[in-house]
Amino acid sequence: MAVLLLQACSGGDNNSSIATPKQATQNDAPAAEATTATDSGFSSARVFIVSPADGETLTSPVTVVFGVENFRVAPAGTFEAGTGHHHLLIDTDLPPLNQPIPADANHLHFGKAQTEATIELAPGPHKLQLVLGDGYHVPHDPALISTPITITVTESAAAVE
Repeated sequence: MAVLLLQACSGGDNNSSIATPKQATQNDAPAAEATTATDSGFSSARVFIVSPADGETLTSPVTVVFGVENFRVAPAGTFEAGTGHHHLLIDTDLPPLNQPIPADANHLHFGKAQTEATIELAPGPHKLQLVLGDGYHVPHDPALISTPITITVTESAAAVE
């Protein structure tokens, strides 16, 4: 089971945004083994988007830089207290916070402990948000979620030519 989850979240290099479209299920994450931020003494931990800035207008591809404080980014399948890996939500609401985060075009997994990604986005407004997941891809308790940002992607000069 852990091998399948690692495979689903381990694609790509440090700048990869490729996510295998495997839907994680509630059975993949035994609640008894979930790491909690509160129980681990990490109540001051936070996750945030370093760049782009909220309200920024830019062209695609977009490089998103992830930030985390008072917590350690670790690969999927790591179950040490105070560790987790990033999930980038694109144009979607938060998933259920007591279940594994889906893996699809709107929920990108960074299971190799990546701290940034370059992603292709269509022209228009986009909402981006980070959720830190534990070794099973389940948000911590309490969940470590960034403030959502909105960016606008314009057509690049090359696309207009």
